[in-house]
Amino acid sequence: EFAYKIKKPVRFPFMDFSSLALRRQACETELRVNRRFQNLDRPATQLYLGVLPILGTPAEPRWGEPGTADAGKAIEFAVQMRRFDEAARLDHLCERGELTSEHMTGLARRMASFQVRAAAVGSSQPWGHPTAAMRWPRDNFDTLRKALTDPADAALVRELSDWTEQRYNAIEPLLSRRRQKGRVREGHGDLHLANLVLIEDEVLPFDAIEFNDALRWIDVANDMAFAWMDLLSHGRPGLANVLLSAWLDASGDVSSHTVWTFFASYRAGVRAKVAAIRLEQLGGAASTPEADASLAEARRYLALARDIAHPPAPQLLITHGLSGSGKTWASSRWLADEASGRAIRLRSDVERKRLHGLSALATSGSSLNSGLYTPKSHGDTYGSLLSRARMLLADGWTVLVDAAFLRAAERAEFAALAQGAGVPFHILACEAPVEVLRQRITERQARGADASEATVEVLEKQLEWLEPLDASERKLAI
Repeated sequence: EFAYKIKKPVRFPFMDFSSLALRRQACETELRVNRRFQNLDRPATQLYLGVLPILGTPAEPRWGEPGTADAGKAIEFAVQMRRFDEAARLDHLCERGELTSEHMTGLARRMASFQVRAAAVGSSQPWGHPTAAMRWPRDNFDTLRKALTDPADAALVRELSDWTEQRYNAIEPLLSRRRQKGRVREGHGDLHLANLVLIEDEVLPFDAIEFNDALRWIDVANDMAFAWMDLLSHGRPGLANVLLSAWLDASGDVSSHTVWTFFASYRAGVRAKVAAIRLEQLGGAASTPEADASLAEARRYLALARDIAHPPAPQLLITHGLSGSGKTWASSRWLADEASGRAIRLRSDVERKRLHGLSALATSGSSLNSGLYTPKSHGDTYGSLLSRARMLLADGWTVLVDAAFLRAAERAEFAALAQGAGVPFHILACEAPVEVLRQRITERQARGADASEATVEVLEKQLEWLEPLDASERKLAI
């Protein structure tokens, strides 16, 4: 029913558990930072139960009572947790092929909601400065240079180190602005699949970093990029697409794509470093099955870091269809099947609300020619989608724009963008009988679980605006 975590009396440059007082403090910090992810309305998600003093002697220990004078007599402290089924961890779900787009969307929304509530770094606090963002990648490369002496390995480490320095120089001003605007928060710090568990259909983070504040007070994109990288490392690029796009929809963090690959490559480097340290502990170059496995793992993560740094050529896609025609369903399927892991979907329904200061699932109460559905709002939304698509393509991301695109002129603008960027352009066309469209819209409104607020009245107006694909556009349709 319960599990207990006891800190080892160790001290490293990044962690100090050398005294009982420090270990007690670490236990209390672990309890605090992980309880933030729990759902107070669902007892099964309440994994972190308390900090218990251990009394007696090492030979005959016994549990004390938390919050009593027993703490002053303790020989050690332990974090008490509710035990859960290890098979429900997301890394195991992924290995069994049971991890879904719905799980990723739920995680993205949960983390976006958590990050809004999490404490933002203060201007006088030391964490989250751009220089701190570079400290840890440089530490990774120092370790990797010492551990991996093969010429090919050394060349790859040097290549990645050079890319990281160049990328940092390019994004350093943006990292500073993001910190000033509250994007550095007290997050999780170690958000990979093995630190996520599915409990009662909720994806719950656990095991947040307690031992080093600097590794927990980080850019929110840094936190999310770890899970994204880990999905790529497990061979699930489509789920990586879904996670990132859903998080962008929920968070509205429109500048994160520019810093994303920097953070994701760093996270792959962390995993490579861990494997390299294990290799050194196993005797370095001496060939044993364990050492060979550690070397292979380090090389695999370095190769992934290189792939993240140098993605395949992007492309631009748009949808086309009336409200209720299945554009979002079709774009969701395409996103989950896309093989590069470097695709981002932009939804007009979400962008329209973002421009009006609303969250993706907020209800505006708009009707035709009012609120979200005025001609000005329509033009602003498409203009913003065009601008964001341009920036994403420039940063190497494949872009799928989920919008009606009923007018030929709107489609032509995006076709021109693709041509100017030198990337392929495709149209994901969706059709259905009008009666089916009306029925779907009515059912969607009743569910109230989608960003779209289009009504049957909006559909009737769209039928008047509709300019079907011409012969040249139909050649681009998929």
